[in-house]
Amino acid sequence: MSSLQISQGTFRLSDTKTLSIAELTVRSGESWAFVGSNGSGKSALARALSGELTLLTGTRVSQFTRPTRLSFEQLQKLVSDEWQRNNTDLLSPGEEDTGRTTAEIIQNEVKDAARCDALATRFGIPHLLDRRFKYLSTGETRKALLCQTLMNTPDLLILDEPFDGLDVASRKTLAELLATLHLDGLTLVLVLNRFDEIPEFVQFAGVLADCTLLETGAKKGLLEQALIAQLAHSEKLSGIALPEPDAPPARLTLPEDQPRIVLNNGNVSYNDKPIINALSWTVNPGEHWQIIGPNGAGKSTLLSLVTGDHPQGYSNDLTLFGRRRGSGETIWDIKKHIGYVSSSLHLDYRVSTNVRNVILSGFFDSIGIYQAVSDKQHKLAQGWLDILGIDKRTADAPFHSLSWGQQRLALIVRALVKHPTLLILDEPLQGLDPLNRQLVRRFIDVLISEGNTQLLFVSHHAEDAPDCITHRLTFVAEENGYGYAIGAR
Repeated sequence: MSSLQISQGTFRLSDTKTLSIAELTVRSGESWAFVGSNGSGKSALARALSGELTLLTGTRVSQFTRPTRLSFEQLQKLVSDEWQRNNTDLLSPGEEDTGRTTAEIIQNEVKDAARCDALATRFGIPHLLDRRFKYLSTGETRKALLCQTLMNTPDLLILDEPFDGLDVASRKTLAELLATLHLDGLTLVLVLNRFDEIPEFVQFAGVLADCTLLETGAKKGLLEQALIAQLAHSEKLSGIALPEPDAPPARLTLPEDQPRIVLNNGNVSYNDKPIINALSWTVNPGEHWQIIGPNGAGKSTLLSLVTGDHPQGYSNDLTLFGRRRGSGETIWDIKKHIGYVSSSLHLDYRVSTNVRNVILSGFFDSIGIYQAVSDKQHKLAQGWLDILGIDKRTADAPFHSLSWGQQRLALIVRALVKHPTLLILDEPLQGLDPLNRQLVRRFIDVLISEGNTQLLFVSHHAEDAPDCITHRLTFVAEENGYGYAIGAR
């Protein structure tokens, strides 16, 4: 029986980037699905399995003799090449139209008309064999390319994003075709974006994040793991309505077109050493900002200006939520607009309580619950728990019994229950393993995209940003301190 085994494998992606696979064995006749978000390393995994990547450390031993990788990019290139044949320089004598037929595409490498006919019949496209390939639909081209691949009788077939670009009916048809190949004994590996794309027939699964294969196992058991179940749950949340706030949000008191933050030529110094130096920055409605910079660059100082905590805010031309600092506003006039989560808050949340109470404490801006909770607040908190995919048993479990990422999510929701004008997440991914980082990033995108709260996301690295980010403020090291790069993402 053939197999592909990788042990402690590190594969080269670029001069600075690698793919890590600790242990993986794919045996003849098995069917696998590997799931990960964009940038998680899915396509790199497909190339590692097919033997296309350089192995830097560890071992990769394969007994498969005809591994074949098929990707959406290959299909797009093939279609593009066929349309390029419309260039008149490529016209054959007497040719009225250019481009090869589907039958010619299928037999590109292996000329066997009988096998081509048999595969086309099996895939339901015999009527397309004489049609020019470039005129086929996306689903039809996918079937044709799969026929072309099977002409070579591969013993390991790796399909990179096979369902991309297909409608629901075409995905169902393709999944059924793949199921028949699996029943025939072909070893199949599917690399997918979403958990709900995993076909029923697949036996084993794996999860990728940050170019690392993190979890593998029997599909059913893997999908029942708490973190992975939450990730799968998050895929179904697009368009969901967030629970309403307990009281009208402070955002409603602001003009819709008024900037949320305006800092003109801002300066903050300690002992005559400039920390913030001539920074001008405006946050307009609808913008989501990532603030990037190394330790000591001044990110925390800037945050303390925004939250109203820094005393030098009064000596700057700073307007927060429509009120100029020093114009008689109170600190609570500022903080009512802000939800705040940081690693230090996470560490400070030491009270012995359950997950439900952590979320409820957001209605009171407290650490723990010290007053009566209304029926409405209980109902709203349950709505947030449902969005997170947290069941009753977990909701009533001790907060510190959850994974670090799940705890961080609960704290983010705690900050969101009042629908603040601005949610400030200060290094929210710090201390999280890759799977928990993926969990938190995905839920940030869901929660921000479905509500009206704006985001300030503070981190050391640009790649940490969730997809919802629209603008970046970067602290750039210069000879005498830090300068600033400001612009759209």
